[in-house]
Amino acid sequence: MLRPNAVKAKLAAGEEVYGLFCAIPSPVLVEMIGCAGYDLVILDTEHALVDPQQLENLVRAAEAVDLTPFVRVSEADPGAVLRALDAGAMGVVVPHVRRRPDVDAAIRAARYAPEGMRSLGGGRVPGFGRIDLVDYVRRANAEIMVVPMIEDAEAVDDLPAILAGGGVDLVLEGAADLSQSYGVPWQTRHPRVRDAVRRVHTTCTEHGVPFCAIPRTRSDHEEWRAAGVRAFVLGEERGLAARALRAHLDLHRFEETM
Repeated sequence: MLRPNAVKAKLAAGEEVYGLFCAIPSPVLVEMIGCAGYDLVILDTEHALVDPQQLENLVRAAEAVDLTPFVRVSEADPGAVLRALDAGAMGVVVPHVRRRPDVDAAIRAARYAPEGMRSLGGGRVPGFGRIDLVDYVRRANAEIMVVPMIEDAEAVDDLPAILAGGGVDLVLEGAADLSQSYGVPWQTRHPRVRDAVRRVHTTCTEHGVPFCAIPRTRSDHEEWRAAGVRAFVLGEERGLAARALRAHLDLHRFEETM
C-alpha cells in the first residue's frame, strides 16, 4: 500500500540517502539490504529476468523493512513503468534518457492526470480499498519519483533541455554506459567520462534537481559529498557478494599456507 516516500522526504530536507542496485530476484536479499541500513533499493528489471509476481514480492520485502523500493525498468517501456508502480514501487529509474521526449513519456506513464496519464487501477497500491481512489491519485503523484539515468553522450549535451521541462525528481548518473558512448567501454574513470558526470551534476545543481552519484572509491564518495551531493548508489549486490566470497576464500587459502 502507498506510503510516504522516505527518500523523497530526506532529499527535500537535505539529508543523505544510500542505496544499492539489486539484480537477484530474492526477497531475502532485499530484506538483508534493508536490515543493513540502506535507504533505498533499485530493483533491476533492465538487466535481470524478473517476472511480475517476483517483482511484487521484492517490493513487499522492501516494505517490510522500511526500505524504499525503486524499479529500473526497460528502456522506453511504458508498460514496464505501469507494472512496477502497480506492484508498489515508490519510483521508476528510466535508463538511457537521451532527450526531453523520453522524460515526457516516463512522466505520462508514471503519473496520473493532470500531470500524466497513468492507467487507473486498484489493487495493492491503494490498499485494496483502504485508500480512497481519488485521494490515492493525488498522493501517488506527490510521492512517486521519476528518475532518469543519464548514460549517453547526447543526453549530457541535452540535459539542460531535459530538466527545463520539470517533472524530474532525481537524476542518476550512468558512467558505465557513458564510457561506451564516449568510445572507452568500461573505462569509467577515463577523463572524458569523469568530466561528463561532473557536467551532469553541475546541470542538475543549476536546475535545482537532486543528483545521485555512483561512487566507485572512497575518494569518489568524499569528493561528491564535498560538492554537496546527498544521494548515493553504492553499486550492486552481485558485485558486493562476489567480492566478499572471493575475499573470504582468499583469506582461508592464505591461512592454510601459513
